[in-house]
Amino acid sequence: MILEALGSTALGVVLAWAAVTRLSHRLPVHTLVYATGVAGALFGDFVTHSALGPGSALPSLLGAAIVSAASLSLLLRPAGLRRRRSAPA
Repeated sequence: MILEALGSTALGVVLAWAAVTRLSHRLPVHTLVYATGVAGALFGDFVTHSALGPGSALPSLLGAAIVSAASLSLLLRPAGLRRRRSAPA
């Protein structure tokens, strides 16, 4: 179980790093992105491990990757939209 948690953490860091390198202009502060990637991966591993039981390391890592990617996608800002200023009152 410890190796699953370490693997999920490493997977979360790798996914966060990939998101930062590819979508840096659309993401908030990098520390938040890395923390979200790791937390999402650990949560995904926990949920998948709880659902499938012990002895299922690869599906647990797959669940960790899916939840981590979904968590990181929630941080993305829309591209190309400019903020409109409201008219002064």
